[in-house]
Amino acid sequence: MQTAHASALSGLADPPARMVDGAAMDYLLIEAVNVLRVSSAVASARARKIERDMLEAGLVPPPPPAKQNPRDSASSTTGKISRPADEDEGVRSRLEAIGMHVGGNFTERLCRDRPLFSDSLDVIKFVCKDLWVSCWDKQVDNLRTNHRGVYVLQDNAFKPIARISSWEGRQEALKRAKLYVALPAGIIRGALSRIGFQGTVVPEITTLPQCTFQIKLLKST
Repeated sequence: MQTAHASALSGLADPPARMVDGAAMDYLLIEAVNVLRVSSAVASARARKIERDMLEAGLVPPPPPAKQNPRDSASSTTGKISRPADEDEGVRSRLEAIGMHVGGNFTERLCRDRPLFSDSLDVIKFVCKDLWVSCWDKQVDNLRTNHRGVYVLQDNAFKPIARISSWEGRQEALKRAKLYVALPAGIIRGALSRIGFQGTVVPEITTLPQCTFQIKLLKST
């Protein structure tokens, strides 16, 4: 009886690893971006409707008239272009929030049996090696730093954007790729936060499938 209890406790303390097919994460990211894009559009339309209803009811003052640049033509579509950009920003922020939750919990599992980190460079090396291999099957290709809390991580073939393309051309493909790196940026930021380092993570894409992440740690950390 005691042996059975001991084995049960051992199983709780060190549960067996659960494996997931690597392609499942690619499909999950694709569907997450599509679902959040639709959800963000619905949320934006709902917010605009509430604002319009409140204006009609006189509950809020009307917005000041927009100043038109004389160089702009009367048929300018500036107002129409801003809405998709706002919706993409909403999708990007929600993806990053999901990534922070995933990155924090995942880092706890990776750091369970390792000693405490000595400094910020040790933490960044953990991100470049352990976290990168666990999430994207390879290490970072290049790491640069100014030794003042700013680190630049470069992946020449970043897995989440390796297969992104568009029949509309290179610029449209880059625009789509910027959404797909929001979740990885959140994972990196969540990992740093769970370890105790606060900062910003800014992804940058100039040529597919290369991706660069600029990490700027706060001086207090």
